[in-house]
Amino acid sequence: MKHLIDITDLNVEEINDLIETAKDIMENKEKYSEKCKNKILATLFFEPSTRTRLSFESAMLGLGGNVIGFSSAMNSSTSKGETVSDTVRTVGCYSDIIAMRHPKEGAPMLVSESSSVPVINAGDGGHNHPTQTLTDLLTISKEKGRLSDLTIGLCGDLKFGRTVHSLITAMSRYKNIKFVLISPNELKIPDYIKEEKLKKNNIEFIETQDIEEYIDKLDVLYMTRVQRERFFNEADYIRLKDYYILTLDKLENAKKDLSILHPLPRVNEIAKEVDDDPRACYFKQVEYGRYIRMALILKLLEVK
Repeated sequence: MKHLIDITDLNVEEINDLIETAKDIMENKEKYSEKCKNKILATLFFEPSTRTRLSFESAMLGLGGNVIGFSSAMNSSTSKGETVSDTVRTVGCYSDIIAMRHPKEGAPMLVSESSSVPVINAGDGGHNHPTQTLTDLLTISKEKGRLSDLTIGLCGDLKFGRTVHSLITAMSRYKNIKFVLISPNELKIPDYIKEEKLKKNNIEFIETQDIEEYIDKLDVLYMTRVQRERFFNEADYIRLKDYYILTLDKLENAKKDLSILHPLPRVNEIAKEVDDDPRACYFKQVEYGRYIRMALILKLLEVK
């Protein structure tokens, strides 16, 4: 039985297969409409979510399956003192596969060791978000036609941004990838990511605080919000939350085929005026997330 806890649980060939399956689902929805008939997905979300939870639910329903679960820790027996592992073992008796989000890093890994059904990490604190990464890879593949020979700008909260960490890990396995890391000093990419993912793999990268300095070099710009829930100090959050706001003026020198991504939710780091720019891909990204999760569910349930 296979789980998806970290994007490195999948090799490049498996990722590419998932992307191709997702593209096929997009083109042939009816063919897949009953692939998971009589299967049950449990969504265990111990932390608030809109897109990820509903995307998983929509994915399973689109495959003809059913969904059970909860959207808050207060709606589960952990509020009574039950361990998360016991919750997962219990829910595994009612379902065929589990998608779990938890605020504590490593929680999905811990529970997967005792789960009787496949567990998908739907986000664990500031650590990993592998299905968002699969969504990002599908988006880049669809928009750019490739996953190699790209210069990718990552902007905003690079310290706590689990989507950024997972995307760097995934993209570092493709050929001729370069990164421009754009953040204030307080939110720079963690040293372990630079050492283990970038330097170790000889990935070229630049660190800067200026979003406009290198924007003309980028093929992909990945914006992120400054996450209030990751800060211990409200004053620090208020000081940094509006550090970067992407406007049409700042895109003036960008490539005409630049792809702008964002894992959402957006606060105000991308101005509304950018939404109508053909380079804005973040709402397409939401749609793509449903199809890549459909492909992943099929893979983990070993449905042909």
